[in-house]
Amino acid sequence: MTFALLVFLITYVSMLAFPKYRPQIALCAAFLLTAAGVCGLYPMDFVSAVTAVDYNVLLMMAGTMGLVTLFAESRMPTLLSEKLLTHVPDVRWAVTILALAAGVISAFVDNVATVLMMAPVGLAIARKIGISPVPVLIAIAVSSNLQGAATLVGDTTSILLGSFAQMNFLDFFWMRGKPGIFWGVELGALAAAFVLFFLFRDMKQPLFVKEETQVTDLFPTILMAAVVLLFIVVSFLPTPQGEPWAFLYSLRNGLICCLLCGIGLVRSCLKNRNSRVVRRVLKDLDTDTLLLLFGLFIVIEGIRRAGVIDAVANWFYLVAGNNPFMLYTLIVLISVLLSAFIDNIPYVATMLPVVQKIALLMNGGAGVEPFVFYFGLLTGATLGGNLTPIGASANIVAIGILRKHGETVRTRDFLRIGVPFTVSAVLCGYAYIWLVWGTP
Repeated sequence: MTFALLVFLITYVSMLAFPKYRPQIALCAAFLLTAAGVCGLYPMDFVSAVTAVDYNVLLMMAGTMGLVTLFAESRMPTLLSEKLLTHVPDVRWAVTILALAAGVISAFVDNVATVLMMAPVGLAIARKIGISPVPVLIAIAVSSNLQGAATLVGDTTSILLGSFAQMNFLDFFWMRGKPGIFWGVELGALAAAFVLFFLFRDMKQPLFVKEETQVTDLFPTILMAAVVLLFIVVSFLPTPQGEPWAFLYSLRNGLICCLLCGIGLVRSCLKNRNSRVVRRVLKDLDTDTLLLLFGLFIVIEGIRRAGVIDAVANWFYLVAGNNPFMLYTLIVLISVLLSAFIDNIPYVATMLPVVQKIALLMNGGAGVEPFVFYFGLLTGATLGGNLTPIGASANIVAIGILRKHGETVRTRDFLRIGVPFTVSAVLCGYAYIWLVWGTP
């Protein structure tokens, strides 16, 4: 166990120190842990390592990335933003509505893609009325991060949870006779919207926005809606018995995303009579994140087989005792604090099996339902990234866009919005999840 723990810690520290090389670091760690298993340090071989990878998650991410590129190129997100803003009286309402719109989009589209879609609208509004675009884009970024936990396709962390806990698309809305995590996120979004409105209370300049954007193609919007619809439909299909159908069923969501992305690409190529959109999709494909996750799945399997996850779960159990509320609070608090400084994807991927093991230890070894802890983990890890400028990729992208436009973003500018936004959203989500899922 000592070797596996040492490799894991070095991997995490290295990913923090050298963020540009995270995929390479994760893949090297995966190789080392697999090699150690093959050499007999713990029971793990090459086949175990390869089968530990969740290919459904990787296919979902790859297909969704392609669909997002097609959706953004159609200019539909910009048009939707303009439609929303034509009915607001002044800037404080505009920024709040724009942030809410970014949140709604990011519940179904990757957070970074949402920021890239909405940033031009925020910049245009700021230029038109002569205000700094810094707080506008920060509000868009933190709102995008918030709503990522609302649905199965909203963020990589949601995809990880859905796959690990075998949750389908509808389970995020209603599960086992109870309201799902979606409603807790929306309560947090509502509270955070009031915070934003208060923070921008002095921006009362009148605003006049026209619907100037022309949507070039409605088909990508239809494909995005089809993803959600098909996710719902396949969630009702019974699990088939025997191979290869059982294996294909395990990849169902990923295959849906890739198939619809492929349909969109073929249609676009035939319509435009060139392959430009294929090159654009390949360019936008986040291969770094895909490779990072591939390596992390193997790393997590390695430390699980070496006994590290059991040891960490026992530590949590010793600290929290046999008190589910104390454990839930500890998970949320640690997740918020750590996600403010480290990437939440590897954190959630690592902690899901830990949380599962802790739930099995509760109630004197009889175990308890783990969903309240899963939801607390997802809430804390997703929202904690809004505490600092480096806590989430969407924040980094928004700041990068501002710097490209000659704007200086100070840490205190971000904290002025990020801290109250995060605290209000986390407290609402924290209370909701415990009241719905933590109490008998």
